[in-house]
Amino acid sequence: MKDTPEGDRPKNRRQSSATRAETRRATEAAILQAAETVFAEAGFGGATMQLIADMAGLPKANLHYYFATKEALYRAVVERIFQIWLQAADVFDAASGPAEGLGAYIDAKMEISRRYPNGSKVWASEVMHGAPVIQDYLETTLRDWTRGRAAVIRRWIAEGKMADVNPEHLLYMLWASTQHYADFGHQIEVLNGQPLSDADWEAAKRSVKDIVLRGIGVH
Repeated sequence: MKDTPEGDRPKNRRQSSATRAETRRATEAAILQAAETVFAEAGFGGATMQLIADMAGLPKANLHYYFATKEALYRAVVERIFQIWLQAADVFDAASGPAEGLGAYIDAKMEISRRYPNGSKVWASEVMHGAPVIQDYLETTLRDWTRGRAAVIRRWIAEGKMADVNPEHLLYMLWASTQHYADFGHQIEVLNGQPLSDADWEAAKRSVKDIVLRGIGVH
């Protein structure tokens, strides 16, 4: 057998390392997707690592290799949806006013409800049970984020760009309105007679934005 030229070996090692990294990312993504589904349907107490492994199509031992405990996996699921929500709010910092900032935020949050409904359900269930696992998120990152976005809204109010409303309650209402499409998706499907189509989702986004922006005096 012919030896591999010395100069090719580092390249082969790099390719092998890159392949392993891609495989690991794909496996972690599959695990998180499966875990979101199981936690959303069974709750933290009813979920088991075996159920999640079965859903992901992996041996249970492989699941424990990536996440040692159910709590570690649960926190990863919660952190993922939380980070996705935080990224959606980046539009606040660059927006010139509420029409652009809040409009884009509503669009992003509605799209997240469409793409990650189970993640939203896991978060909602956790908070409704008093946040026994993620209380630290509420007391630190979420509190800081809310204060920062409320300050932006207060600036828009001071600049005369929107009505003088309570920023915190405006944010709570936005969360409730947009996440309703994930947390109560089954109810919406029943009332709609079928799952929302692409056109339905676009119409829903327009409606929520129109109601909110008109309500705060932005036209």
